[in-house]
Amino acid sequence: MMSNRLLALFGRHDESTALPYDMFDVAYPEAEARRARRMENIYHVGQSKIWDGRDVLAQAIAKYGKPNLAPEKRRALARVFGMIMWGELAAWKISAQLADRLVPLEAKLAAASQVHDEARHFYVMHDYLETLGEKPAKLEFWAQRVLQRTLGTNNLLKKLIGMQLTVETVAFVAFQRVREIEVEPVLSELMTYYERDEARHIGLGIQLVPQMVARLSMPGAISLAAFQLDLLVATLFSLKTIERDLIEIGVDPRSMLGMAFRKQADIDTKIRAEFPQWPADPPLRRAFEGVCEVLFPSEGADAKVPVPVRMKHALEVVARTRQSVFEQWGQRG
Repeated sequence: MMSNRLLALFGRHDESTALPYDMFDVAYPEAEARRARRMENIYHVGQSKIWDGRDVLAQAIAKYGKPNLAPEKRRALARVFGMIMWGELAAWKISAQLADRLVPLEAKLAAASQVHDEARHFYVMHDYLETLGEKPAKLEFWAQRVLQRTLGTNNLLKKLIGMQLTVETVAFVAFQRVREIEVEPVLSELMTYYERDEARHIGLGIQLVPQMVARLSMPGAISLAAFQLDLLVATLFSLKTIERDLIEIGVDPRSMLGMAFRKQADIDTKIRAEFPQWPADPPLRRAFEGVCEVLFPSEGADAKVPVPVRMKHALEVVARTRQSVFEQWGQRG
């Protein structure tokens, strides 16, 4: 029989009840207790590693000087990180929703820690863009779709999939790639702190999502897969809208995609350590890799690849008879 704590994870508590007085009533099974301790540790580690965004930004500027880039590169960087800034605001709102709705104390603590982190990420990125001399534009349609779908769903599992294992994974990879190529030294310094925080946020999803997925009915699993594919494809189209900006600042979009797949593979490995039934090569990933090949062909951003050829290559990727972006980029060190 499902424990009260797992029922809580599925949102079966009466949400009109102000305080969940039964949150301590049921003891954890051993495996669940281990996961709970990990989630609680996310909170405590986050508390010990809190950083003052104003001080870190000021110290980086004092160390490297005020950001000074050529106009085109500056505008491209602002368009990319303006999108990320609004994403941080959405993450702030979504993590607050999670902190409110998750009932088990340990999960609630981890989500509450994320609320604090995302607030800091948002204001620091705003201050950095202001220092750069750029005002962030509104989000384009596809990025808005990813964030609004995650903000708007009442399904707790979909919210976790959208936030912890989609938005946070993309953000982590973007921060890592920009830091590695050293687009601008002040930003690279900030990215070190952002990456560390995002890694903890992903950890909450790793602990919660598999046990919730394991309990889904077939209609529930189909609905979740459709939601996830929607988010992933919208994320790809959003990436396509800033492709030229990424190239301008020295980031190959396929390298970002490959790193995202590598990060997802790492997440899947951690999940399978406790949930061996977690699929190693699910159809959803194959479909996503096929769409990647259509939008970001392996021939390169400036290659003139006809649509029928792109579709043929995409089908070959899905069939595993052609290298995917993960095999070309994600397995590199």
